[in-house]
Amino acid sequence: MDATQRSQGTAPAEGSAHGYIKARDKELLQNRLRRIEGQVRGVQRMVDEESYCIDVLTQIASMVAALEKVGTILLKDHVEHCVRESVEHGEKTD
Repeated sequence: MDATQRSQGTAPAEGSAHGYIKARDKELLQNRLRRIEGQVRGVQRMVDEESYCIDVLTQIASMVAALEKVGTILLKDHVEHCVRESVEHGEKTD
């Protein structure tokens, strides 16, 4: 799928590679992933500084929750687009 198709939310041509993230979700996901990246650097710093274990674990729990949210958004887009399209066309979903 090319950038125009992704930004317009149109499906790729038959037989083309899978991959679909709604344009509005792509920006949201990128922002969330950048925030998570910052959290990882923060945890690295906390470990280096030998911060209190509970504080480090709290930050790790926060990162896990943030990653789960990213996964949820991706899964939602996958179900709403890829799986639905496969079912409509009678394709097997793996």
